[in-house]
Amino acid sequence: MQLGYCSITWGGVVGHAQGVTSVKDLHYLAYGSMEQAVRDIAAAGYTGTEMFDGNLAAYRDRPDELRNLLADNGVELVSVYTGANFIYPDILPDELDKVRRSCELAATFGAQRLVVGGGARRASGTRPDDYDRLAESLDQVHEIAASHGLVASYHPHLSTIVESPDELAQLLPRTRIAFCPDTAHLAAGGGDPAALIRQYGERVAHVHLKDVRLDPVEFFPLGQGSLDFADILAAVKEVGYDSWLLVELDSYDGDPLEAARISKVYLEQVLATLS
Repeated sequence: MQLGYCSITWGGVVGHAQGVTSVKDLHYLAYGSMEQAVRDIAAAGYTGTEMFDGNLAAYRDRPDELRNLLADNGVELVSVYTGANFIYPDILPDELDKVRRSCELAATFGAQRLVVGGGARRASGTRPDDYDRLAESLDQVHEIAASHGLVASYHPHLSTIVESPDELAQLLPRTRIAFCPDTAHLAAGGGDPAALIRQYGERVAHVHLKDVRLDPVEFFPLGQGSLDFADILAAVKEVGYDSWLLVELDSYDGDPLEAARISKVYLEQVLATLS
């Protein structure tokens, strides 16, 4: 398995302010330096990274800068993360146009995968057909990604209509998109990450490893939370997934490089016990 690290830790997660009035421009962003992120990710010993669509868009008119940055540090852009509401018909065309543009950029920089979160919770409560709407939208995302040579996978996420195991079971049978288990979000949604990986093993096309302490939910470097990564990684192997493992941490009080190194040492120790 190859080990990568998400660039989110360098700046945390925010949204593009322009998206408040123009949904086609509502990208995810990490406000830190992507140049520093790539250098630190390489220094910690990872060989791949995942970036937000908004951070990638910043290189649209200067693509050689990112290509050279990645090449000089021996880091591959494995995946790009995007998201949308996906349940409101009036804005769906603009959301899918954003997905298309993100796929174009991802392919330009050699990424293999698109990771997608979303499925809005309405102020009035979730409607029964919201899962149908989400599934239909994700099928379109699947097709858009495939047309650009990317594999798209869905990432269950807190604050969306796919948090809990029951909600995941509502969605996955309805859509063709692959599954990206995020260990912390699955646990925070009330699920057992290892069990869900085993249950949906044929759908797993990407993996986010994140540790968490529950009640209240707080994310940590691997090995510092409450998750059983020996069982999680055993499940990953059992279902036949043998590709990139992307470590993710939304924010860190100290140096992001320190957090990346903590997770790398722990992850290698766990993997060694399984080999």
